[in-house]
Amino acid sequence: MAKLKTGRHTSSLKEARKAVKRTLRNAAVKSEIKTAVKKVESAIKAQDLKLAQETLKELFSRWDKAAKRNVIHFKAAANQKARLAKKVFAIKK
Repeated sequence: MAKLKTGRHTSSLKEARKAVKRTLRNAAVKSEIKTAVKKVESAIKAQDLKLAQETLKELFSRWDKAAKRNVIHFKAAANQKARLAKKVFAIKK
């Protein structure tokens, strides 16, 4: 892209470039979260409490970081954490 002279819409062009970068970064974070959820759910299915708890701890960290950066809503992260934790602790019984 050629260098533009400063004008009315140069800032909007820059914001558009930033939006593309943020979208890619947010998609990567969401993908990591989904992969971690699958790991926890497979551990639950295998009735492996220790592995489930370890991966759940890592997953909680990912959810909290994503919520902190507004990739996902903080209440959505809290709901997902609660639902999955309930499933993990149901293994104990």
